[in-house]
Amino acid sequence: MATTDPLRAAMIEAAERQLATSSDHEIATRAVCEAVGVSQPVLYRLFGDKRGLLDAVADHGYERYAALKAAQERTHDPVADLRAGWDGHMAFAKENPALYQLMFTPRPWSRSTARDRVMDLLVAALTRCAAAGALKVEPRTAARLVLAANVGSALDHIARPELFDDPALSHHMRDAVFAYVLAEPAARDDADPLRAAALRLHAQLELAGTEALEPAETALLRRWLERITRPGQG
Repeated sequence: MATTDPLRAAMIEAAERQLATSSDHEIATRAVCEAVGVSQPVLYRLFGDKRGLLDAVADHGYERYAALKAAQERTHDPVADLRAGWDGHMAFAKENPALYQLMFTPRPWSRSTARDRVMDLLVAALTRCAAAGALKVEPRTAARLVLAANVGSALDHIARPELFDDPALSHHMRDAVFAYVLAEPAARDDADPLRAAALRLHAQLELAGTEALEPAETALLRRWLERITRPGQG
């Protein structure tokens, strides 16, 4: 959620600017406070400590990422939209390398929800694919695989910026993971038809819901569909 406190927002923006220009992708809390014209106790009151400030910067990065995703044109083809989403993710990493690393590099002490919320956006995109019959695994499992591949590719490109000049490298990784999770027409011939139908019905239920069932019945149906689509079932 975007911050509504002007001072808090100013400190987050100052920290992000410092992060972007720092050679070691670090920030100094004193410099952040000086940039905004406040004392360090103000930072501690608003963020707890430096870690809290970094978490806030990471979550602010998510807001920017989500805005870019919302602006991406949604077409009638969810698979094409998914491919465009991969490229948009790579573009965000290229334009914001330090912020991207803060958002996606594991920090054991972090309480940032940025990565989890990016995952939720991806699950929603893959649910559209499942509803169209274009997914071979359930959306959250597919999202874990796709996000791991996308983040890994982006971090590798950040470490070697010249790789961004060759989109084919990213696309090879994209196509490899998509081949595993997406159901191409030729691959659907050998698929388990019951599991494929359950995946699609579950996704349609998530997207549109139904008034034909009571809430308890809908919950039970979801449970049955999840059991059918669980890996190793069939």
